[in-house]
Amino acid sequence: MNIDQKIKILSSKIVSNFWGTLEHVNFNFTFKNGKTENLTHEVYGKNDGVAILLYNLETKKVILSKQFRMPVFVAGVSNGFSIEVVGGALDEGESPEDCVIRETEEEVGYKIDKITKISTVFLSPGLVKERVHLFIGAYKDINKTKNGGGLESENEEIEVLEFSFAEAFKMIATQKIIDARTILLLQYFKLKNL
Repeated sequence: MNIDQKIKILSSKIVSNFWGTLEHVNFNFTFKNGKTENLTHEVYGKNDGVAILLYNLETKKVILSKQFRMPVFVAGVSNGFSIEVVGGALDEGESPEDCVIRETEEEVGYKIDKITKISTVFLSPGLVKERVHLFIGAYKDINKTKNGGGLESENEEIEVLEFSFAEAFKMIATQKIIDARTILLLQYFKLKNL
């Protein structure tokens, strides 16, 4: 059975367009047994995103950020604060590579130019259509600028943190790091013995 026979979209309605778009999609889904059901799913999304793990092989450290996240607060975790890799959303027409370099300087104040793309992933494919482009990138103290801390125009207040590799890995086990992008990139780093 090809995809056109399995899924037939009947209607799509945008119910919110506040920060991202929340859409109700009504469709017929034909199961392997031949039965067809009419279903409605919610799809939430905005522009695709990026995330980067910044590492320094000389000092054996990584740079992470700490910032307030309302969903984490509503879930009653960590007073709403999350320790994360640098990340952000692509501007219209911007490449993931340009975006991750821009976000790195805006959020943590490092001007980098050598990055390696790891993968592109969906973090919550049951609801969110945003894809996140994952990178790693080396930094040194000479890359530090006077920027960082986030953009006031975007109401960001970002604390820049530097941890040893060992501390960062331990923070996954102790659940001080709960962000999936951060865990994925740290685990990738560890698996590759970088």
